[in-house]
Amino acid sequence: MPHASDKVNFPVEKARRYLEPGPIVLVSSAHNDQRNIMTMGWHSIMAFSPSLVGCLISAGSHSFELVRQSGECVINLPTTALTDEVIGIGNTSGAVTDKFERFGLTAGPAQQVGAPLIRECHAHFECRLFDDSLVDRYNFFIWEVITAQVAETPIHPQTLHYTGDGVFMVSGEVIDRRSQFLPEML
Repeated sequence: MPHASDKVNFPVEKARRYLEPGPIVLVSSAHNDQRNIMTMGWHSIMAFSPSLVGCLISAGSHSFELVRQSGECVINLPTTALTDEVIGIGNTSGAVTDKFERFGLTAGPAQQVGAPLIRECHAHFECRLFDDSLVDRYNFFIWEVITAQVAETPIHPQTLHYTGDGVFMVSGEVIDRRSQFLPEML
């Protein structure tokens, strides 16, 4: 059994350093001949079927209006090979810069939405707006993943996880405990 260690008080505004479970993603969007990419560090799986993903997009960002108006986006999963691009995209305004061009990324056609996917990413999750009841109050979008594409290898890519203050972690080793689960839980 793990050893219980002593704890110290921690600033609540930095709780995300420990609670941020998901990898950094790049959200691509398009509307009225405009396109953009934004770096997103917080998203949450909300349901499995239909596949729902919730995320917060700042109302002050260029992407907010593009996804609000189009009701679509692509959630792209970058690997650590795109670390510099992920940071650069997060620090650049899409209102004045074409981030695909600036960061040398390839916009590809999505299968079911108008937003482009990012070919250099490991996976693409095409999304349509499922519920916008929390957008006006919290800038919280609930998306339905309608199409997913994932590279066959590696099965467990190295992904980035943001812990705040410009610090990232890389996904770690894989621990497989499937043998301990009941078949109906897999």
